[in-house]
Amino acid sequence: MNDTVSVISKDRLHQCAEIFSAARKSKSCLDSLPDAIKIYDAEEAYSVQDQVAQALTASFGPIKGWKVGAPTPESEPFCAPLHRATLFSGDTKLPEGLCRLYGVEAEIVYIFRKGLPFRETPWTQAEVCDAIGSAHAAIEIFDTRFCKAGSQDGLVHLADQGNHGALIYGPGISTWQELTPVTEHVRLVLDDQIAMEHAGGNSAGDPIRLLVWLANHAAKRGFPLEAGTVVTTGSMTGTKFVPARTTAKVEIGSLAPVSVVLP
Repeated sequence: MNDTVSVISKDRLHQCAEIFSAARKSKSCLDSLPDAIKIYDAEEAYSVQDQVAQALTASFGPIKGWKVGAPTPESEPFCAPLHRATLFSGDTKLPEGLCRLYGVEAEIVYIFRKGLPFRETPWTQAEVCDAIGSAHAAIEIFDTRFCKAGSQDGLVHLADQGNHGALIYGPGISTWQELTPVTEHVRLVLDDQIAMEHAGGNSAGDPIRLLVWLANHAAKRGFPLEAGTVVTTGSMTGTKFVPARTTAKVEIGSLAPVSVVLP
């Protein structure tokens, strides 16, 4: 009986992954998943993520980054792998057709200088911090394979690569330890008009906790953090949906600003 249930579950999750992959290839959107397909927990959502990631490798390139976040400073983090084709360094004009929706978020990115492969003993905070090479101001573009943002259960959106569209990060600083992410001044500018300005704002609190969790989680999933891995650590501004041809700029503390022109 348990084996039968396991086979049915794998088939259900595989169907879900195929639906997401097909939506990306056709650049169409989904109203919802079929009634027979449901994501019951985070483990199943990550299983779908893995299958979609494998399917996208041919067209989007290898996994070179991650997004990680949490609803509160104490809650279990969540994450999604990011492909090379969705990562952009420096001020960027986003390629036509990459994203369907443009939800702009200001975030802090960390780039690792050393890899953290799988091992039986969990990576410690000190070891993870030693592996970080730089910090960067960044813009994540929220996108979704569904026609309406936020229309599905949270686990479904998690399975959908955590609503990732694109990530644009600016020049970095190696003295990242000097940052205080929970109190850094954040400004989001849209078409030369200040849309948001405040201190801190990341619901997860200190992003270092997220990076430690991710280092161990990613290694267990078979996608360990490698030298050069780009990790974005959650929105400091929430999501601001904007129309095409908007220019967005993010400024965070002493980090160099970064901008993106949306096609």
